[in-house]
Amino acid sequence: MSDELKRSHVEVIKETSHQLRGTLAEELLHDHEFGKDSEHLIKNHGIYQQDDRDTRKAKNADGTARGKQYIFMVRTRIPGGKVTARQFLDHLDVCDEHGNGTLRVTTRQGFQLHGVIKHELKAAVKKINETLLTTLAACGDVERNVMCCPAPIKNNPVHDQMQAMADAIAEHLKPRTTAYHEIWLTDEAGEKTNVAEFKPVDEPIYGTVYLPRKFKTAIALPEDNCIDIYTQDLGFLAVVEGDRILGYNVLVGGGQGKTPSAEKTFVAIAKRMAFVTPEQVVGVAEAIVKVQRDFGNREDRKVARLKYTIHNHGLAWFKSKVEEYYGQTLPEPNPVDVTDVDDHIGWHEQGDGLLFLGINIECGRIKDDGALRMKTGLRTLLQKYGMTTRLTALQSVILCDIKPADKPEIIRILSDHGIKQDHELTLLRRYSIACPAFPTCGLSITESERALPGIIDELDLEMAKLGLQHDRIAVHMTGCPNGCARPYTPDIGLVGKQAGVGGALGKYTIYLGGNAQGTRLAYIYQDAVPQAEIVSTLAVALRFYKANRLTGESFGDFCHRKGQSELQSLQI
Repeated sequence: MSDELKRSHVEVIKETSHQLRGTLAEELLHDHEFGKDSEHLIKNHGIYQQDDRDTRKAKNADGTARGKQYIFMVRTRIPGGKVTARQFLDHLDVCDEHGNGTLRVTTRQGFQLHGVIKHELKAAVKKINETLLTTLAACGDVERNVMCCPAPIKNNPVHDQMQAMADAIAEHLKPRTTAYHEIWLTDEAGEKTNVAEFKPVDEPIYGTVYLPRKFKTAIALPEDNCIDIYTQDLGFLAVVEGDRILGYNVLVGGGQGKTPSAEKTFVAIAKRMAFVTPEQVVGVAEAIVKVQRDFGNREDRKVARLKYTIHNHGLAWFKSKVEEYYGQTLPEPNPVDVTDVDDHIGWHEQGDGLLFLGINIECGRIKDDGALRMKTGLRTLLQKYGMTTRLTALQSVILCDIKPADKPEIIRILSDHGIKQDHELTLLRRYSIACPAFPTCGLSITESERALPGIIDELDLEMAKLGLQHDRIAVHMTGCPNGCARPYTPDIGLVGKQAGVGGALGKYTIYLGGNAQGTRLAYIYQDAVPQAEIVSTLAVALRFYKANRLTGESFGDFCHRKGQSELQSLQI
């Protein structure tokens, strides 16, 4: 078999794309949707082509089908979730001017615009770049947004050092292609697109075909795994002594996506590989990415993530290859591991005399909806106080550098806009996240973002009846098994179920036995549960937990201790 036949079509598209150019610039000049090849390439520029699934069956005035109404999602890459007030306000403007009027905080500490129509794409991307942020490499077969604990703690340098490391990794691993600038940031559409004039730049990390699949990296603290380090392709867990980072444990091979119809696919948590000093982090990250570049599966995208490379070759082999590429042996990991997690919601002291405030954004959607005017409230605060902000992996927002004297007025503004503070929210709601799913995601099987708030409402009532309203239980929901909201590691995971024989529309697989710390995989509790029966199905397990838990035992730990068979037998 020739090399050409051994590669997936997407690999051929990338290699022949002239460093991610393809025909994107030419296609931008036309109103119709991007072609299939371009649809793959455009992801590397931070853009997904989608359609409004709510209107798929809509009819024209003459009764004919309208067909798909193509729209686009635009994602901003924001290492560590650091956003200035001006950048935040400009994104709120962009969502009004070029999107559907809402701005979304992602589970990877970025921003997403939804509902962008094609002729608004270039203007939206240019406006984002004018804020000194970018959409390049927010998606695609490259290193995506590098995550980091966002807490703006100032009484020791550890958090700042971690944020600086996230910036360094992101800068080092970004693609070098000039295609992004030429296509999106020039004044004339189609400028510099003549293939005869194409002059490639050096891509020292990605080569001519980039990575076999997406690649995700994050940095965490043992006592605060708020970015879910074990779900990442590459994680750096800080080993701290006093106010100094001694180094990082390197974790490799996490991944939350799977295809139920393909048994060869699976969910994995990362494996502990080595310990590195701060000076080694960027070089080791590069070596790991290069090993995945050269040995990841380029024939079958379903099994192309790093977790499959490690599964097929073994961790010892992978580590030896990383050491070969890096040029130095690496010691075994430090015994330090994850112990806890914090959602950073509520008022906190920064350690420098100032305060920070974590504001819960349900499902990450910043919008005005009835009495809850989240978008207007945040705009008011940012315009008045100009504070820097951080985005969290639980889809929420941290307002930083607040003067204590300003706290009463900020509380008043929050109240005026219907924005609840930490003491007005249950831990269940604070630790819940969801992917967008319908109507914009083309992969979605069921509802997620639009369904989770109501499910949390019902669960809150059930937990209050049981006296569990103060328990920390993390619920993550996704509209399909791809796992964008990391549903396979929390206490409760809700995953859209693919329709089978007889159909399963509006049904979910319920996972139990993970934990809020994100350190282990959950198991299937019940499969194909209708949305209307999710809470009643969970209530059986919650009642069992209430009656049989150990002192101080969390719901996830209880379910893990009891095991899948005993929990499943409760429903018989």
